[in-house]
Amino acid sequence: MSEHAGTSADDPAGGRPPTSHERMSGAPWDASYLDRPAPWDLGRPQPAVVRVASAGGFAGAVLDAGCGTGENALHVASLGLPVPGVDVAGTALAIARQTAGDRGIAVEFAAADAFHLDRLGRTFETVLDCGLFHTCDDDERPGYVASLASVTEQGGTLYVLCFSDAGPGTGPHPVSQDELRAAFDTSSG
Repeated sequence: MSEHAGTSADDPAGGRPPTSHERMSGAPWDASYLDRPAPWDLGRPQPAVVRVASAGGFAGAVLDAGCGTGENALHVASLGLPVPGVDVAGTALAIARQTAGDRGIAVEFAAADAFHLDRLGRTFETVLDCGLFHTCDDDERPGYVASLASVTEQGGTLYVLCFSDAGPGTGPHPVSQDELRAAFDTSSG
């Protein structure tokens, strides 16, 4: 993987347009990891990812898109699967690489723009999005979905973990099941 994002003070988005999340927060993704854990960083893999992995849901090469500090990628890689994790936040990637080294787990972590995953130049049998889809606004979703499709092998599996609009604690960017299905409905496009 050779896609790299810069984080200079002059261009915190590294040459890419800022995402809706970055525009709303007024800060680049990388700022979420400076001086403290990001609010979504549990310091361990997401329980849903652990359940899917325990049930044998990950197969072949697995891409963790928007991997953050890499806990999900590290968990899946510890099961013996090849897993690259990609993110635009250089600080998160540095933490992920350090953790991988400390644990002796072989995982590739690289800077990449989730809206241009095709630039990775490869496809994956399984793709994981844990908490990225729900940060996309309505205008960004089609491009992001196309990006995910560009790296998911024919017949492959995509897992999307996002805030639901159902029940208590819906999170800051809840997504309905209808919205999620519509975003990935290939029959309408």
